[in-house]
Amino acid sequence: MNDTEHTLHLIGDVARRTGLSVSAVRYYSDEGLVRPTGETDGGHRLYDLDAIARFEFIRTLRDLDTGLDQIRRFLTGVVSLRDLLAEHLDVVENRARDLQAKRAVLRALVRNESTSERAKLLQRLVTMSDAERQRLIDDFLESVSAGLPDAAVERIRDAHPRLPEDPSAEQLDAWISLSELLGDEKYREETRAYLRETYATEVGRKMSAPAVQEFISSAGGDLMPKLGAAREAGLTSDDPRVVLLADELVRQSAAAGGVVADDDLRKRLADVYSRVDQITSEALQHDGYRATEARYLELVAIINEQPSPDAELIRAAGFTGADQGPELRRFGRWLAEAILATIG
Repeated sequence: MNDTEHTLHLIGDVARRTGLSVSAVRYYSDEGLVRPTGETDGGHRLYDLDAIARFEFIRTLRDLDTGLDQIRRFLTGVVSLRDLLAEHLDVVENRARDLQAKRAVLRALVRNESTSERAKLLQRLVTMSDAERQRLIDDFLESVSAGLPDAAVERIRDAHPRLPEDPSAEQLDAWISLSELLGDEKYREETRAYLRETYATEVGRKMSAPAVQEFISSAGGDLMPKLGAAREAGLTSDDPRVVLLADELVRQSAAAGGVVADDDLRKRLADVYSRVDQITSEALQHDGYRATEARYLELVAIINEQPSPDAELIRAAGFTGADQGPELRRFGRWLAEAILATIG
């Protein structure tokens, strides 16, 4: 007999057509998701083709792990199918991210050969989810950057950890260490105080000004390699080519700071560069920096596979060699002499 819209089917037939078990068909019916179309004289449930189609649709959604409450909302007209699928897509994507993170964790643990280290790392991992770590970082950045100049806030937020899909054991350990550190209220308070002392003062506001930061990252970054190359080539500090570069450095420094490139500025810059090794060392060893911003930046650098912040600071000072102290001192004095040579 051919199916028609008036043909009714027993629950066993519905199960065979939909791929559901008899108990599942009965359960969905008892839950009110699909009501029987009728009953036999013996009280057995009967379903028409529309009901079977609804069972097939429920099975499709259940295969996608859609919750019964979500399905009920759609079948009762509370939400559209498109909205229901969009909601479920969010659930699936979140689950995929969680599985991806767990896969990364397992790979890192497998690569780590020490059983004791594996156990220690696993114990730290299970105390906090990846989503919780991300919220912790966002909350930390929001907390410590409040009240700072915009440019300083942007600089801090640019150093945002982004764990790769397949992190190394070192990256994963740094990620966990960072989350533990940011959860320490004492560390937050110390970081907040250090950043205010560094950026919220008059000097800090000037140094974090967009023009100054742009000079440091672009103009200064372009001139310093040229000056370093000139010195490595054996040019003296009073060589005309070196003096021209030094003069340009002074002019761009003045423009970035909004001051005049006069003899007083040239003398002050020369004094700074003559003590560049001392200034760099003091900056790197500053207790407040080492205990707060440096620790954060070091961990972020490991997570993001970037050079350490200390190495970047040394590079910005114009030196890339191994024996940084004496070489920085020699370069600084050489540059200071070149700047003084620009004074007419």
